[in-house]
Amino acid sequence: MTTTATQLEIDRERGNFKVEESHKYDAGIGLDEETIDYICDVKGEPDWIREFRKRALKVFESKPMPTHWASKDLENIDFDKIRYYLAGNKQAKRSWDDVPDEVKATFERLGIPENERKFLAGVEAQFDSEAAYSNIKDAVAKDGVIFMGSTEALMEHPEIFKKWFGKVIPTGDNKFSALNSAAFSGGSFIYVPPGVKVSHPLQAYFRINAENFGQFERTLIIADEGSEVTYMEGCTAPKFDTATLHSAVVELVALPGAKIEYITVQNWSSNVFNLVTKRAIAHENAVVKWIDCNIGSRLTMKYPGVILKGRKARGEVLSIALANDGQHQDTGAKMIHAADETTSNVISKSISVGKGRSTYRGQVHIPKHLKGCKNNTECDALLINSDSRTDTYPAITVRGDKNYVQHEASVSKVSAEQIFYMQQRGLSEAEAMSLSVNGFVNDLTREFPMEYSVELKRLIEMEMEGSVG
Repeated sequence: MTTTATQLEIDRERGNFKVEESHKYDAGIGLDEETIDYICDVKGEPDWIREFRKRALKVFESKPMPTHWASKDLENIDFDKIRYYLAGNKQAKRSWDDVPDEVKATFERLGIPENERKFLAGVEAQFDSEAAYSNIKDAVAKDGVIFMGSTEALMEHPEIFKKWFGKVIPTGDNKFSALNSAAFSGGSFIYVPPGVKVSHPLQAYFRINAENFGQFERTLIIADEGSEVTYMEGCTAPKFDTATLHSAVVELVALPGAKIEYITVQNWSSNVFNLVTKRAIAHENAVVKWIDCNIGSRLTMKYPGVILKGRKARGEVLSIALANDGQHQDTGAKMIHAADETTSNVISKSISVGKGRSTYRGQVHIPKHLKGCKNNTECDALLINSDSRTDTYPAITVRGDKNYVQHEASVSKVSAEQIFYMQQRGLSEAEAMSLSVNGFVNDLTREFPMEYSVELKRLIEMEMEGSVG
């Protein structure tokens, strides 16, 4: 799967603006059955979705807040003060000209739809609770590829949607997957027919524009036998003084011989709680690759996973996390081997700046009855300041004597001598620090598509500018 080199303009300052908008649909503050009824009525959803949501609400209410992980930070979330559904329109526009001016102004500042015209096979732009714009290139649609918002998909393609929805990530998986199941809105739905290889990436932009808001998009991607698809998402929000919640669920299904590449560059502002559940099922000879870049947010808890269900399936997670002052990046990966000769690869790079904290939390499981399974896990951390913190919690369980695993971890600090050397050659301290950090992640950024590699380096440079001195 290849992508065309271009540059995605979604840097931090580009995202820090707010467009005033009057929402036509507003479910109010707090989440109860009346909120769910409002959402279902506005969307015109079938009874099975209403029942699904209400069951999920009971699960969410019954589950306690996690008492491990970053539990102290989670205490700052007040679910009763969050707005769970805000929308200007229920239906995504197919023509950019039909998008409301205030929403159009927002996404034009983020580089949409210029990026679509340049190299994307399709693009979806979500504004708060609903997609404001969704389109797919005719050439791709003619191959039978479906790309639309999840709201539309459950109405227009129930035979595909219902078969896989909630099957990869059950409602009761964790408190936040239950919350998403109760309040989900927006997100992407993709179906790629057997043997179809989508040569250009499909992309979604998720924008939180409102204050005291929760965004709960639900993404479901199904790659049928022998098909290939690359999906890229960018996330932004303006800076508010109050907490904002982003709690998405992403389910991927790679049927035999299929390949899915899922790329994320999150660029949330420092008031966002980013609590996301992402998981894939890989059938025989299928490949799932998560590429994850986590910058910004107050707290991120995200552990993309792959259930390697079929023989010779392969799962891969490549992740970069940068935690600045007041930020905690709690990220990692889960690899569950459930068939012979399956392979998993986890490479994690984290950078802690100022009083920022980075945590790697991983799980690899290979049961005793399997044979020929392989796992490689690498966790490397870089500390920028003496107050920076990094933690690594790898949980690797390998049973039996016919499987192979290797694990490597390192923690290093930026060398004062190295910074001094670069300053003597005309670089500022911030430029020298940025060069060191980019050198630390360089071997991993080679795995990113060109356009995201360029964007990632720019974001790191911006983070370093205010972090030294």
